[in-house]
Amino acid sequence: MTPTEWDAVWDTVALVLVLAGALLCLIATIGLLRFRDVPTRLHAATKPQVLGILLICVAVAVASRSWVVVAFLVPVVLMQLATAPLAAHMIGRAAYRNGTIERSSLIVDELAESTRTPPASGG
Repeated sequence: MTPTEWDAVWDTVALVLVLAGALLCLIATIGLLRFRDVPTRLHAATKPQVLGILLICVAVAVASRSWVVVAFLVPVVLMQLATAPLAAHMIGRAAYRNGTIERSSLIVDELAESTRTPPASGG
């Protein structure tokens, strides 16, 4: 293959990756709008969204074919991988504490003991 043909192959790979990433981000948005309860919305907000952003970043790196661009994209990906699960965890805990999660729908309730209020000491 000539270098021009390889460029066309890499551009096609980048196009497919961008489309897949955009589709995953769209699915995450639809999931946020359609799901009814907090745990399923958190799942839709984190899993496909992070994978979609990751695919788009890889597509940008493939399309640019430059190590400088890759060096800029690595912190973007690392921040997404670090902050999205943490934000979902904190939103889930807040929803649990303010009662917007149906506790009867939980299979395992690990927060039940830690959120009980201690008895008042009379003294």
